[in-house]
Amino acid sequence: MTGNAVLPQSRPLPVRTEVAIVGAGPTGLALAVTLAGAGVDFVLLDRQGEGANTSRAAVVHARTLEVLDELDPAGALSAELIGRGVPVSRFRIRDGVRPLAEIPFDGLRTAHPYALMVPQYETEAVLLQRLRALGGDVHRPYEVTEVAQDADGSGVTLTTATGETLHASYAVGADGGHSTVREAAGIGFTGSAYEESFVLADVAMDWAPGPGEVSLTFGAAGLTVVAPLPGKHYRIVATVADAPAEPDLAFVQRLLDERAPGQATVTALAWSSRFRIHHRVADRYRAGRLLLAGDAAHVHSPAGGQGMNTGIQDGYALGRALATGQLDAYEARRRPVALRVVALTDRMTRVATTRNPALRAVRNAVLPVLARVPALRDRLATELAELDYR
Repeated sequence: MTGNAVLPQSRPLPVRTEVAIVGAGPTGLALAVTLAGAGVDFVLLDRQGEGANTSRAAVVHARTLEVLDELDPAGALSAELIGRGVPVSRFRIRDGVRPLAEIPFDGLRTAHPYALMVPQYETEAVLLQRLRALGGDVHRPYEVTEVAQDADGSGVTLTTATGETLHASYAVGADGGHSTVREAAGIGFTGSAYEESFVLADVAMDWAPGPGEVSLTFGAAGLTVVAPLPGKHYRIVATVADAPAEPDLAFVQRLLDERAPGQATVTALAWSSRFRIHHRVADRYRAGRLLLAGDAAHVHSPAGGQGMNTGIQDGYALGRALATGQLDAYEARRRPVALRVVALTDRMTRVATTRNPALRAVRNAVLPVLARVPALRDRLATELAELDYR
């Protein structure tokens, strides 16, 4: 919601359910679709009005597309999303304008050997469409302010900002890095913050490398990622020591002129934001009948575009665990994945943003050599695509 405005509720809140899901982003939607397909009763709550989200994530990796195929074996779910995006078959690393390494995705052992560039709102729209086809929907805007496990341990009571209550056998926090459910569960969120701020912008521009690759550029000023989006737009993610709250077109152009000179002419700015990133993992994914998934359980650098993908896979794994009564396996399976993703993205960020001239020289000399080793190149492509997490 915006400010303290109170928006009318689109659907009345039930009194009871088996699973209450707090947060209808990609993680919560994936969980709801999984439960709906398995016939498990749930209520999916979100504090925002429909269409009020902003576009953060912009890549759907191969393993996530496989999950969509598992959620809809007919293939319509993944096909719909693919039709809205731009498949990209390579990831190229540069130092300024100098190419250092290329990571190809077209050799991946999957039905989806590419990275799909598509705005997060499209991913959410496709998941919501599938949810509604299965008879489910989102209850919004309902902001959950209190979550308490019942004294007898038989369930959970959730209270909204308007004083309504919902009783559930389980409650899942898919409500982001500042999770109300995680706080109520008393689960620690171990890690720290990056010193730099991150700039995110969607632009129309003439970009010399073109729309056939995702470009990750190293430089003394910081990390810069440029990725194609539908409609001849590009997503820019960059570390900046002190970025303005709403970077304008001139700021984005100066940033690209400094980091990729002669490569970009920005013609329009569709949307921009500044944000700060932590790298943290929840100490546990479960406390009694309270469970965590997605950003409520792990946050990390946007390097590699892992966040939303890991969250959708969390939602699917948790939905299957709830449907089959195998909850003990959920944390054992998914928390090690989060630790691995956080470690990978942290290494990528620190390698990309080092300002030590000696380390930069070693990095720039070693990367081209390593990238010519097929086994290492394929290993990194598989890791980025999250195919090791099947």
